[in-house]
Amino acid sequence: MESVMEAVTPFPQRPDAIANCNEATGVAKTLSATATYRLSEMGRKASLLAGGNGRALQEVTIIVPATRIHLVSVDPDGQARVRLQPRYFRGSDQRIVRRDDPPSFDAVPTVDELLKEAARNHQLESTYKSETAEERRKQQDRWRELRRRAAEEFLADSQRRARVHPRPTPRQCYIVVNSSVVRFDAKSDEGVVSQVPAEAYRRFRADERDRVQRGQEEFKKGQTVHEEKCRVIAEWVAKYGSQGQRERHAAGLLPVSEVLEGMADQEFAAATTRPRYVPDGLERLQIFLRRFPAYATVALSPGDLTVVTERADDATDAQWSMLCELRAMFPLAEVTLQQHSLAWSRDPRAPKLTIYGALVRRKIGPFNVRREFIAPSREHDEEYSGDAHGCV
Repeated sequence: MESVMEAVTPFPQRPDAIANCNEATGVAKTLSATATYRLSEMGRKASLLAGGNGRALQEVTIIVPATRIHLVSVDPDGQARVRLQPRYFRGSDQRIVRRDDPPSFDAVPTVDELLKEAARNHQLESTYKSETAEERRKQQDRWRELRRRAAEEFLADSQRRARVHPRPTPRQCYIVVNSSVVRFDAKSDEGVVSQVPAEAYRRFRADERDRVQRGQEEFKKGQTVHEEKCRVIAEWVAKYGSQGQRERHAAGLLPVSEVLEGMADQEFAAATTRPRYVPDGLERLQIFLRRFPAYATVALSPGDLTVVTERADDATDAQWSMLCELRAMFPLAEVTLQQHSLAWSRDPRAPKLTIYGALVRRKIGPFNVRREFIAPSREHDEEYSGDAHGCV
């Protein structure tokens, strides 16, 4: 560093500045400031040849005349530094770019070179700040225009709503604009933009009132259905229930499922002799799989069973005959052919078992009373012989 200082010549001051300083104090004013810069590999070699330390990052103290005081910055601790960092330069698009690292030199710079670099940097910094301020102003204008158009569109479209979180207020609301959430504030915004929070709040409150009204209407409907169910159950228990059922109903301990089962027994009494479909698919599937050598020792657990139930797309003669008989027995009921596909969930390649059932369903008051009977399988049509005469 000493070699750098020795090679530097004092920066000449303007005569008028020197005269002013001499008139005030009799001595030309100067300021000691730290200059920080970097040396490239070539510059580090030159530093070593000149007796310097050859380090990439260099800090030297130089004397800056009062006429160049604008090239020095002083931090709150009173440390004076030459304005070399951050540095400013023009990029490939001629726009000024800011970098926080210090400038780099290929040779050890003199004081004059450092001050010239600081002067150039200071001028570009001023241009950068003015351009940045202008760009910020244009951006703010574009943002104001965007908010204005968004406000007009929101106010013109009665179906638009503000975000419910945070909750809209007469002063403030948040609206999604071009996939971005934009805040509108009646106190800080101006013109048509300031009208958005009040309108958003009005729509929010109207939606709340509608939602409450719909909820009340749904509750009333549900209450009406519940009362109707209680009435039908009470009538059935009083007319057909056993002594024990009447006592449990009076105590509020009679399960609705038991009442529905009793209604089904009474409604479908004509088909009492027909085998009913029961949910014993786990046992059925295990017996079915053990018929195959690869699954002869399989043991299924409740979590291994997958059942898919859907209405059958077609029917065999035997299945159709059964459906016709049930429709003749229960002309007021709906009779459909159900298909239950049983599979082993842990082995998708395992054979699947399909069970068919005839579902008989009739609406009694608010209840759907149903019963399902085993229907002939596709492989054993001969096991069921029915007469299709009188099919509805």
